[in-house]
Amino acid sequence: MANLHFHYGVMSSSKSAALVINAHNFTQNKNQTEVIKPSFDNRFADDKIVSRIGLSWDANAMPNLQNYTPRSDTKLILVDEVQFFSPADIDKLVKIADEQNKIVMCYGLMVDSNEHMFPASQRLIEVGAKLHRMESSCQINGCMKLATHHLRFDSNGNVIRAGDQFALGDSNYKSVCRQHFNQMYHENEKKR
Repeated sequence: MANLHFHYGVMSSSKSAALVINAHNFTQNKNQTEVIKPSFDNRFADDKIVSRIGLSWDANAMPNLQNYTPRSDTKLILVDEVQFFSPADIDKLVKIADEQNKIVMCYGLMVDSNEHMFPASQRLIEVGAKLHRMESSCQINGCMKLATHHLRFDSNGNVIRAGDQFALGDSNYKSVCRQHFNQMYHENEKKR
């Protein structure tokens, strides 16, 4: 079994719910498990992973992973919102997976709302993490295509095409298929 995994998908593709289920199952089987999240992600709670469907699990919130050392008896490390960590933090997880023979399972977004890959997500691919795509459908009414992109909107419903790559919250985001992303992001951009 691979010891470094990246479970990625758009918002609302049940990444955090899957992490909580895995934490529960591994813990029930008496496997020492550690759950980590970036301290930047304080939307629902500072010290918990909280899914949109209401599942939650205690987590250790950290600004970075440079001083992180798992317990010697830990078998599994689950990392939520991995895109908010740095490439150096990913390198730290690689060392833990390879040198300490721990299973590391990361969950997060691959790309931002401007079709740019998050640096930590890119690093996970570069270091050969086993990729697991978590699927969800487009959030445009009536569309059943695979959601692959995010659109970010301002308070007036206009698509935002610039700004900070790291923004919390999902009330101003929609997960959409490539076709709707191109229509709403690129084609409307040409009308300006």
